[in-house]
Amino acid sequence: MSKKSRIGVVFGGRNSEHEVSLTSARAVMEALDPEKYDIVPIGITKDGRWIWGDDPLLALEQAADRQLLNHEPQPGIVADNHALTRTARRLPGEASPVDQLDVIVPVLHGLLGEDGTLQGMLELGDVAYVGCGVLASAVGMDKGLMKAAFAAVGLPQLPYILLRRREWQGTPEHVIEHIEATLQYPVFTKPANAGSSVGVAKCRDRDELRAGLELAAQHDRRLIVEQGIKVREIEVAVLGNDEPEASVCGEVVPAHDWYDYEDKYLEGRTQLLIPAPLDPLVSDRVRRMAIDAFKAIDGAGLARVDFLLEKETGTIFLNEINTFPGFTAGSMYPKLWAATGVPYSELLDRLIALAVERHADQREHPVSGI
Repeated sequence: MSKKSRIGVVFGGRNSEHEVSLTSARAVMEALDPEKYDIVPIGITKDGRWIWGDDPLLALEQAADRQLLNHEPQPGIVADNHALTRTARRLPGEASPVDQLDVIVPVLHGLLGEDGTLQGMLELGDVAYVGCGVLASAVGMDKGLMKAAFAAVGLPQLPYILLRRREWQGTPEHVIEHIEATLQYPVFTKPANAGSSVGVAKCRDRDELRAGLELAAQHDRRLIVEQGIKVREIEVAVLGNDEPEASVCGEVVPAHDWYDYEDKYLEGRTQLLIPAPLDPLVSDRVRRMAIDAFKAIDGAGLARVDFLLEKETGTIFLNEINTFPGFTAGSMYPKLWAATGVPYSELLDRLIALAVERHADQREHPVSGI
């Protein structure tokens, strides 16, 4: 028998999507074939400590249920014989859970995990990992840079304004007048760096615009104000490295006025239509645009690309790209691939193989020339 691969699954993180990450990680670890892989779970607490041992996922789930993670030892969790006390900083020569791992699956959503920070650390450690690299992860997280990358290759987007928190706080009346002169209500206010609709608001008048900008400013120093229209929300899953493939299209039918955080994760009343009821020509165009968006940020491994289809005109607008989308069995990304003929466990096999392929190519063609 061939040697089983050692797969590190990293989850948790220092951000508002910590609990979503835990749900995704449990689904991933349950789906990984134990005949092929030895799984090493690695957790990151909300205050940035790395934990490993018997069951770090359970420890973080219990902490999330309590909505509190203190510094008292948790039974069965060890990190160099100090329960929940080891940080990511190590002295040279110290052992860590990433030593002798074949591939890491960074099941982290949002800032400080999906945004290139963890990817950079893994690049420094010469560790193979699933998903986009440093550049694509960073651009995919920052809506301002993402939109600039899409515009550079001619992908259609809704009108938007990018501004800094300092501008809003320093000259709020000027900012509002500029927005109202450029866009029409309703508009959406968003932090440039955030995920899962965190800090996003739909604004129908000046009072709601003020509140929306204040909310977005709590989450980032750069803010996006985007034109709102009546749309259908279409999503496509992309898989691959240099020759990416697109799944069938899916449609999100939110229970609320728009697809907000509560709709995504708390209430469970959103409908997912897979495949989306689209004209075949429209579906093909959306799938091609998804691959173009993936290539525009130099994506690798996986991404979910989200589109807005205007109800009145049928015009397609690219909304955003998500470089590590939710990964439960009920999440859109794996459901799209299941409908395309790639079941969940096989999807994970392919993602791990793509990580190994990309890492081998990087070693063969190192940027430094070493």
